[in-house]
Amino acid sequence: MKSSTTLILASSSPRRRELLQTIGLSFTVITSDVDESTEPDLSPQEVVEQLAYRKAKTVAEKVEEGVVLGSDTVVVLDGVILGKPTDEEHAFQMLTSLQGREHVVYSGVALIDAKTGRVELNHSKTQVRIRSLTEREILAYIRTGEPMDKAGSYAIQGIGATLVESIAGDYFTVVGLPLRLTADMLSRFGISLL
Repeated sequence: MKSSTTLILASSSPRRRELLQTIGLSFTVITSDVDESTEPDLSPQEVVEQLAYRKAKTVAEKVEEGVVLGSDTVVVLDGVILGKPTDEEHAFQMLTSLQGREHVVYSGVALIDAKTGRVELNHSKTQVRIRSLTEREILAYIRTGEPMDKAGSYAIQGIGATLVESIAGDYFTVVGLPLRLTADMLSRFGISLL
């Protein structure tokens, strides 16, 4: 039996909305425009959990009840976090550094019960290998505009899927919301899918 608890997604990401809709969850969206800077000594796991928490907390402070879901995703190559590109040249640099190599994608999930203040944080990671690319292929992909608001400058659920050679782990972690992990966490807050 589905729960009557209100789920609130603290994200403007259309991908996260689509993923929650795909698994049949009812939710409302309240965006959280938070500062996404973090301390330089944090691990990628800590970064995604902290940012997911910050997003959820900002929204939880605006509502009286409901379970608020925050999430954040980063791409990590050689221990360095690659955020969203600042411009096309930056996207080109990132894609050039990723091509022909393996990197790790981390997605953090935070749940906050706005009424009780109960918090749960967790994360998932997936290894991704981008195939070898020519300069022409990279430039053509950048011209699609898809890389410009994506961590690591690619979208595995879009045209960027053609760049991916293989993944080891959860596909939805790379898209931006690890569904199995999220469902497990939501069940502990009384929100179940079945």
